[in-house]
Amino acid sequence: MLEHLRSLPASLKLRSAGDSTSFTVLPSHDDHALWMQKMDITPFDFSYLSSLLGQAFKDWTSQKDSVPGGPIAAYSVWNTEGECIEDSGQITDSDINVRSMVLECAEKEQTLSRHGISKHGEYLLIAEPLFSRINKDIFAVFVALVFESHRSETSEAVVRSEALHYRTCFYRRFEYIFMTDLLHSHEQTAREEHRRSILFQIVQRMHDKMDVGAILDEVFVSMDYLYPSTHIMLYMSQDQRSFNPRIKPLLIQERGEDICVRSFMEGRLIVSRADELDKRIIEVGLPLKGKQGIYGVFHIEMNEELMEDSDLQLIAMMADTAGTAFENAKLHEQSHMLIQELRVINDLTQRLNKSLQLMEIYQFSEQEFKNIFQADYCCILQLNDSTNRFEVMATNVKEIRNRTYPADSGIAGYMYQTEEPLIISDYTQFDKVTSSFMELTGAMSLIAAPIRVDGQVKSAILLAHVREHFFSYENYRLLQMLSIHLGLALTNATLHAEVRRLANLDMLTGLYVRHYLDNIIHERQAHDYCGSLVVVDIDQFKQVNDTFGHQTGDQVLKQVSDIVTSSVRAEDICARWGGEELAIYMPQIGIQQALVYAERIRTRVEAETRPSVTVSSGIAEWNWMDEKVSVESLFYRADMALYSAKNGGRNRIVIEEQEGIR
Repeated sequence: MLEHLRSLPASLKLRSAGDSTSFTVLPSHDDHALWMQKMDITPFDFSYLSSLLGQAFKDWTSQKDSVPGGPIAAYSVWNTEGECIEDSGQITDSDINVRSMVLECAEKEQTLSRHGISKHGEYLLIAEPLFSRINKDIFAVFVALVFESHRSETSEAVVRSEALHYRTCFYRRFEYIFMTDLLHSHEQTAREEHRRSILFQIVQRMHDKMDVGAILDEVFVSMDYLYPSTHIMLYMSQDQRSFNPRIKPLLIQERGEDICVRSFMEGRLIVSRADELDKRIIEVGLPLKGKQGIYGVFHIEMNEELMEDSDLQLIAMMADTAGTAFENAKLHEQSHMLIQELRVINDLTQRLNKSLQLMEIYQFSEQEFKNIFQADYCCILQLNDSTNRFEVMATNVKEIRNRTYPADSGIAGYMYQTEEPLIISDYTQFDKVTSSFMELTGAMSLIAAPIRVDGQVKSAILLAHVREHFFSYENYRLLQMLSIHLGLALTNATLHAEVRRLANLDMLTGLYVRHYLDNIIHERQAHDYCGSLVVVDIDQFKQVNDTFGHQTGDQVLKQVSDIVTSSVRAEDICARWGGEELAIYMPQIGIQQALVYAERIRTRVEAETRPSVTVSSGIAEWNWMDEKVSVESLFYRADMALYSAKNGGRNRIVIEEQEGIR
């Protein structure tokens, strides 16, 4: 068996059950010096070899029918240094000098016998060297005591047989210890491989995440999986918003010099042990740190019996990985916030220069502000000066879309009066005003800011979250800055909308101008299936101007324009085509339907104008099956129909190249 051990790895450790002593099996020659190396024994320490020899002696004696008995009075086993390991009695009596004989036997490596007389009578002492199986190196001496009164011719043979039996028991015990420790080493290796595999998976999952909260949750989940009976808390040193009950602030002044404060201040792992009831508890302080600083400290309590040094190393590596991942996620979070701030300003500016549409700015701002502040709900309101009410322009809360509120009510009304931004950490503790926005959403936290247009509060933006204390002071400050940019965008968009409105309207009649009508028809022809154009001309309008003056002529033109506008549908577009000519584009209706509206206009103009005038009209239509669809073609055909109506006697309607109808 001993020779077989040479084929094993040099680092293999063997140890007996209940014994912390170990020895290393080395590939070497089986001599006395290397025996001591194999058993990790110095020439001054044979404790482990003695233990193994003693256990083998007990195994041997348990297998014999009687010890002592027969011709042999007593047995004992000695190491090669002359130390008695075990005996069955009488051999170590002071009047029997055995040690010198054992040393001589070990030196000569041969069987020795010696006669003597003790207080028990004449005896024969036999020392039998014990050799290894193959190289025959001596490792112990087996001694037997035979009294002359019981001696026989076979006594020496019996002693030799018992010595070989004992050697067999020694090797069996050695093999048992070896196999036990080999199994233990295998289990230890398997556990270590399992730990490494788990650590690799944990590291991979942590570095895959860029969310601070998700990384910390991963630490707790991993610890709960690996060590279910362990109690772990994380004390953070900075303003880390978390609703995990196991994450708390590190209050250094209140905690004094406990293990968490020491671990945080020194930036290293600290372990302490204490007795609690009937078990020994390990308390661990482990810093959560990155390259730029220490962000907190893990406080871990566990049963010492369930924890090994390798477990502490695994936990320390997990904490180091978590610290690096936390720092990266924190930097990513900060850079992301900065990018979002710059991007929203840039995007608002681009939208302003691109379209200058108020609703686009409101809707875009609602989405961007909600994303930047990670809010659950957002609402942007605009003050209508004519009604003195706030109108909801953009929101993700369906219940309040298109609603209006008095200018002196709610959060928007409160800011309209104070002209100051607002932050609410807990809505249940806010007693200034009530808010349907907060109550409908069930939100608890809010930041809001007034939006100024031309120096006056004209709008308000509200951001809310269902959790208490969700928004920080940085969020509050950022919203104030962004609301200024939003106010500038709304100011420019409002001015632009007013300029465009005035540019598209005829100042006298209030109808659209011709180029606006051309653009609308062109857009409609790209998407609709059909449409009709009615061209209206006031008959003998020059005679009205000559008779009553141009001021009266303008009044008549305004009267006809009002009749035209009130006689058609809301979706129809009325425009001043030029001079005393008006045009009406009616989308998605045919020429016969347009004829009904044209006849209504003709009848009302003749009856309602003062001084009384009449109108002539020409109607043309288009549909998607026409060979050529264009604005110019449609106007040309309608104009030709009007020309026919004029030539046909006026005060009549003509449908493109068809016979007129009065």
